[in-house]
This record gives sequence, C-alpha cells and structure tokens, in this order.
Amino acid sequence: MAAEFGRPQWVFGMSTYAFESPNQILCAHTTRGLWRLGRLRLGTGALGLIDLPYTHISSYLRVADGQAVFTAGSATQPSAVVLLDLRTGRVTVLKKSTTLAMDPAFVSQSEAVEFPTEGGMTAHGFFYPPRNPDTSTALEAEIQFWTSRGFAVLDVNYGGSTGYGRPYRERLRERWGIVDVDDCVNGARYLATRSLVDLGRIAIRGGSAGGYTTLCALTFRNMFQAGASYYGVSDLEGLAKETHKFESRYLDSLIGPYPQRRDVYLARSPIHHSDRLSCPIIFFQGLEDAVVPPNQSERMFNALRAKRIPTAYLAFEGEQHGFRRAGTIRRSLEAELYFYAKVFGFDPADRIEPVPIENL
Repeated sequence: MAAEFGRPQWVFGMSTYAFESPNQILCAHTTRGLWRLGRLRLGTGALGLIDLPYTHISSYLRVADGQAVFTAGSATQPSAVVLLDLRTGRVTVLKKSTTLAMDPAFVSQSEAVEFPTEGGMTAHGFFYPPRNPDTSTALEAEIQFWTSRGFAVLDVNYGGSTGYGRPYRERLRERWGIVDVDDCVNGARYLATRSLVDLGRIAIRGGSAGGYTTLCALTFRNMFQAGASYYGVSDLEGLAKETHKFESRYLDSLIGPYPQRRDVYLARSPIHHSDRLSCPIIFFQGLEDAVVPPNQSERMFNALRAKRIPTAYLAFEGEQHGFRRAGTIRRSLEAELYFYAKVFGFDPADRIEPVPIENL
C-alpha cells in the first residue's frame, strides 16, 4: 500500500473530525490500519466507539442535524456513501461505489500481520489468502480478482503509512526507495517462512509511489521473480523536473532537496541501474499522465527490451494518473494476469486477449 503523504496527523491517530455538539467531536480514527468512528468528549478526552460494520472510513466526514455522512467500506462491502443517524444508530447506504454483486464464497478476508524488518523494527500489512471454491471468470474488486484466481496478496503498509503512529509514519523521511522496499521484501520473506506463499513465484506490483517501490525492489533486490508497474516512477530527477507544480516539492522530504542532493536522486532511480534488472516486468501507463510522464515507463521498458528480458508495455489513450475507465481497468488487470501466467507457467481460467510480450 502506498503511504498517504501530506495528510494531517491528529491526536490519537485521528485523521478527520466534525463537531457533533459544542462539547463533543465525531471523529474517524485508525488503529493498526483499521478505521473506526467514535465520539471524543472535549475536556475529558474520553473516546466512545460507534459500532459499525466498516473497517475503512474516508476522511470526508460531515455532521449536521443529528446525522453524519461519510464514505465507508469493509473487506466484504464495497465503498459507499453512508448516512448515519446519530440518535438511533441507523445506517442508510445512499450510494454504492459499484453494483457488482460478489459471492461471499469468493471473498478473501484479510488478516492483519506484523513482520520483522530492517533495524530490528516491525512493519505491517494485510494478508489475503487465496479463496475460490471453484473458478470464476467475473471481474471482481482488485484484491479479490487475484485471490479468486489462486494468488495470495500482501497489502503492505510500509513505513511511512498512516495508522501506526507518528514514528512509523516518519520512517520514510529521506528514505523513500529504502524503507518501503525493505518492508515489502521482508513481508514476502515472512509469508514464505510460514509456508503461505511459494518463494519461487512471488511478484510485486504497485501504482504511482507503489510503482516506484516496485521498480526499486526489482532493480535493487532479488526477492521477486516478476513485477507490474502502473505509472510508476523510474527517474526521480526527471520527476522533480517534469511533474506538475502541485507536486513539484513532493520529493524534498522523501529523498532530499533538489538539486543539492542530486547524488541521492540518481542513486535511487531504477532507470540509472537497469544493468541490475534480471526479472520480467509489465508496464501500464496513461498517455495523458501529468504527474508521472509516460517517458518514465517507456525508458524502463526499452531498457528491459534491450537486455532481452521478458517485458510488456500497455499505454492507454485518454488515461491520466490513475486509471478511471472501466475498460482500462479490466484490460490492465487481465493483461497482468496473462503476463504472470506466461512468466510462471500456468494456464489462466479466464479467456484473455493476448498481450504482446517482448523476449518471451
């Protein structure tokens, strides 16, 4: 999971709040990555939790006339806009994010895991074991898409993520490309030592900041046998120079000030160390991406192709930073599955449009 940079840190780990009454605050807060809604009484600091069937609550919380509106979801319920009557506790779903109906038999429940990482510290994540009573060809929510097809998924809340206290969040300061990679590698190693995953067939995937972590892990470490980068960063210096103004100083706290620390930018950019790459990677990119320009993916793809390592590159017209179109999301997920099937040597149950793979 990519860290949520720039979000405020409230007392007790709260991320959002709204006044319910002059002496009481309704707040969403997180403990070990799981979100709860509660009432914080001013003066005493007493926090009373509200019993709700959700494990994720967004930062957009509004209160008026004895009612609260927010976005929430859980491992078994897709995100939805929810209305809560604060007097009766009644919950009304106003709008679901999807009309997709999921058979509970196919839903993989997450398990919060802790595992040792560098420096004698602990990292966190959510482990989703494979779950599929037979075979499904339906396109499901992203994690369920993988678990229903026989994959185990570790959603890593690497150092720098919210929900585990300020020291945990600050681990990533000037150490992006190191701490996040350490935690992903150690998370995979932890599952392998528990015989929950096949050490010889582990892939890493991520988008945007997670795409950078993915490319760093595949370039600088030898834990993973394949990977997928969704509009990921490969050149930190290029990002510092070319990204839009809103994120122009994004890297100062994560890497260091530029150009003063240009040496660090070069040292941690996968594109400058492509000689260390040795495993297959598939790239996905929106051609109108103004945050991470397409050349970041294209250069890495060309480097792998020149080294005669299996690779593929899918670019999508009209897509920006983060895919929005249902057709793009479907195609990219199925293409990624197709790529892994070819690399790891299995036949997917899905009927998938073939993906051109170089050097295979």
